[in-house]
Amino acid sequence: MELKHIDIACLSVSPVNMRGVKKAPDLTNILPSVRARGVLVPLIVRPVVHSQSYEIVAGKRRYHAALIVAQDEGGIDPLPCAVMEAGDDAAALEASLIENIARLDPDEVTRWESFTRLVREGRSPEDISLTFGLTELQVKRTLALGNLLPRIRNLYRSDTIDAVTVRHLTLASKARQREWLALLDDENARPPMGHHVKSWLMGGNAIPTDKALFDPADYAGGIVADLFGDHSYFADVDMFWKMQDMVIADRVEGLREAGWQDVVVMGRGEAFHSWEHEHCPKAKGGRVYVTIGHGGDVSFHEGYITSREARRLEQGDAMDKPIRPELSAPLASYVDLHRHAAVRAQVATAPGIALRLMVAHAISGSALWRVEVASQRGASDAISESIENCASEAAFDKERRIAIGLLGLDPDTPCVTGRCYDRELIPLYLRLLDLDDATVLGILAIVMGETLEVGSALIELLGVQLGVDMAEHWQADDVLLDLIRDREVMGHVLADVAGEEAAAGNGAATAKVQRQIVRDCLEGINGRDKRTGWVPRWMAFPPSAYTERGGVGSVERWVKVAPMLEATEAQTDPQADVVTPSDQPDDTVTLEMEQPQQAA
Repeated sequence: MELKHIDIACLSVSPVNMRGVKKAPDLTNILPSVRARGVLVPLIVRPVVHSQSYEIVAGKRRYHAALIVAQDEGGIDPLPCAVMEAGDDAAALEASLIENIARLDPDEVTRWESFTRLVREGRSPEDISLTFGLTELQVKRTLALGNLLPRIRNLYRSDTIDAVTVRHLTLASKARQREWLALLDDENARPPMGHHVKSWLMGGNAIPTDKALFDPADYAGGIVADLFGDHSYFADVDMFWKMQDMVIADRVEGLREAGWQDVVVMGRGEAFHSWEHEHCPKAKGGRVYVTIGHGGDVSFHEGYITSREARRLEQGDAMDKPIRPELSAPLASYVDLHRHAAVRAQVATAPGIALRLMVAHAISGSALWRVEVASQRGASDAISESIENCASEAAFDKERRIAIGLLGLDPDTPCVTGRCYDRELIPLYLRLLDLDDATVLGILAIVMGETLEVGSALIELLGVQLGVDMAEHWQADDVLLDLIRDREVMGHVLADVAGEEAAAGNGAATAKVQRQIVRDCLEGINGRDKRTGWVPRWMAFPPSAYTERGGVGSVERWVKVAPMLEATEAQTDPQADVVTPSDQPDDTVTLEMEQPQQAA
């Protein structure tokens, strides 16, 4: 029995499978495992006569779970398969029975430890694969865990990170692995997970060179090899898809010239479900379905019609003859690209149109735009509520409500930006055409405010550049005081609010007592003079720390951007180029101040 990895598009369920073909399987207890670790146990398959595809004798549930994961994540690695010889239904049924009686879901880190000991004793990956009934590639992937830092292996063993993330981290150097762990430890960062790790390592969505329908030698972009050299990847994904689509179009045209009445090119990532189709020869109207995976894989399923069409044929109804389109795919591509080039050239000379297009794209998104609203969800409900009730948020939301009204959006919409509201791009763009430039710029300011990244260095730079005074936007509340748990920091805050004398006199008091003194001073109660306009050092612009211990995110970010701002100001006239609230130009208009009339 040969062991190999087979693309999921080349697989279908065999009629001899113990679990049947048409009955939908129950994936409740297997889908989480496949999502987390992928398909570990090989499927038992046999080749389909006169075809490049295989039918699944045993492993239907794993196959259906893999289909769901592939659709959700935009692709999945080829599945491990044990290939039986064609024919002999009795042997195939026997294999299906045996496989469904006993299942195994081993701990891969433990498996790595065992395999590593065998390698030290002189066993090769091929020997191990034969012993354990795995493919040699599976053994190599397991051994690759040895390239990981011990902490990453432990995270994998405890299910803190998934199998896809670990697979791609094995391609990283130790230095890059440390960078990834630093992102994991940073509360303000988001470490790449799953397939995004490969993009992070290689700068894009990596596609293996063996997925190309063209000769990789004709590819002008860079090619990256993985840890073992078993796979290599195209560095320029856009260039790959341009070349791949051209070959697909040529093959589709060739199939039509060969007599196929209809060739259906399915959307990228859309799966071909064999159980929803039945075989039909070319002469009787069978068509070709072309599936294209996000990972670059392409499959041609020849001689199929839908199950509904098959029933109609059985009843004697004639199938509708497909109408051949006026334009072939290559000709349609030629026309579309030239028209796109002409329109783009004109947009480049129309900044007013470009402005409105940009705002519409930022609000509604498109196939090429992905814009996210900054999350203002805090680490606790109390923090979130404090943000929702602050004066700054109220002022911003007032402007946002005006923008929502001008755009004709649902008044109950929580924000202007966001693809989740199913807003159509063209009607939104046409609406913006009715508004003058000042109003469109005001809406753009709201969109920019909604999409400013929380906890980023840009916040530090803008806060200083715009002269933001936090005392005008924020007042100390119980949420802040309750969050200060460090005794040393509370002592500095007490000195800040109540003065050095009060801090020295209560230096031995508990943090709880010091916190109450600070609260009394801020409210002006219990005989304390009221302290107004106080802002903690780390909240001010520019920020600073109370201690030398570090770990203040705002201060660390400011240290990075301060030299850049100083260098810029040294080269320009600050009075002319830096706009602050006190010297805004007279034509600056907020949505609250003025709402221009819309054109009739």
